[in-house]
Amino acid sequence: MTANTNANTVTTKEKLNTYIRGVKAELKKVIWPSKKDLINYTGVVILLSTIIALIVYVIDLGINQILSLIIQ
Repeated sequence: MTANTNANTVTTKEKLNTYIRGVKAELKKVIWPSKKDLINYTGVVILLSTIIALIVYVIDLGINQILSLIIQ
């Protein structure tokens, strides 16, 4: 009976091969952005990150001022 169960089990190597084939198939379905789109998206991310960082900085300054008034 152990020979039968060994024949029915899938080895780790077979599982890995199946996974890699699946990954390759999915990567073929991906629509990759053009260089122009990639540059535009990168610019938007940098711009939004800078704006959010400035907003957080201003809020931090405000909280710092409020706390310094309370502490004194």
